[in-house]
Amino acid sequence: MRNLFYKGKFIFIPIAVAAFLSIISYVVMQLWNHLLPDILHAATITFWQAMGIFILCKILFGFGHKGGRGWGGRGGAPWMRHKMEERFKSMTPEQKEKFKQKMRERGNCGPWGRGGHFEKDWDQFETEAPKATE
Repeated sequence: MRNLFYKGKFIFIPIAVAAFLSIISYVVMQLWNHLLPDILHAATITFWQAMGIFILCKILFGFGHKGGRGWGGRGGAPWMRHKMEERFKSMTPEQKEKFKQKMRERGNCGPWGRGGHFEKDWDQFETEAPKATE
């Protein structure tokens, strides 16, 4: 029974990919043919040309953003970074060291992994003077 599932999986996946590519190509063709001739005076395209345009766009612009750092570059979204800075400021030195050690143990987790360039930011939290509220 298990062997039958694996064989079915290898047959289903290529069919699903072909169906997805066909649907996307059809949508690209329809959008192109209904919008661009009126807007930019471009010629209409065929299904195969639409598939070529779609594949070319994927090659040029990428296949999605997987495993990136999210918004705001290093450190994630600005509101999340601010929240983390506030929490870190209120920690005792022992808690800070415990937190840093736990992040190192997690491996490639954001800026703590792959090169450890986050070390210089730990001191920034401690040296920043609290802002006076008026």
